[in-house]
Amino acid sequence: MYPHPPDCKSNRYKAKNIRILWWFLSGYRCIHFLNLWRCVYIANVKKDDLPINDKIRVNELMVIGPNGEQMGTKKLTDALTLANYAGLDLVLMNGTPGHEVGKIMDYNRYRYERQKKQKEALKKQRENNKEMKEYQLSVTIDVHDFETRKKNAAGYLAKGHKIKASLRFKGRQMAHTELGRDVLLKFAEALSDVADIESAPELVGRNMTMILAPKK
Repeated sequence: MYPHPPDCKSNRYKAKNIRILWWFLSGYRCIHFLNLWRCVYIANVKKDDLPINDKIRVNELMVIGPNGEQMGTKKLTDALTLANYAGLDLVLMNGTPGHEVGKIMDYNRYRYERQKKQKEALKKQRENNKEMKEYQLSVTIDVHDFETRKKNAAGYLAKGHKIKASLRFKGRQMAHTELGRDVLLKFAEALSDVADIESAPELVGRNMTMILAPKK
């Protein structure tokens, strides 16, 4: 990518200029590498990390003990001494000027528990956002298709998902919507061991739908 100093025995002046240019480009390459490394380092620093121990840059702060007790306002050096004596870390919980608060704790354990809570919250959110699978039925569905859909729906419900059972009325079937309702209720009854009706059969236009949720 960058030029290498050629063999310029025939023209020393030209060779000197080329060497200067080559070293300049090498220096530029080094600076580019350092800037790239700095960007990668900054990108990998966790924004939610709190200043601890010698990373704290305040003169005084309110100190909270390991058990949550108020220890009063202390100089940073005194607070660090208390933390070292307890074999724990001093963590700056609030760095707002005039309201600095530090807590003596096991910071690694604190981070572990916080990350665990974040993962649990994310898992719960994903569970709440699970896709609802739809199973199409019909007024004239045969036994085989009915049993196949029931089996598939039972497996999906067992994983903790909700399902939507629906059917569409065609032509003169609209005059007998009660038949479609019976099919949906029969489907719910067949799945009563693993599901409860969350939303009863409802007719919207030519479509009738019903929501089943996993049994708690």
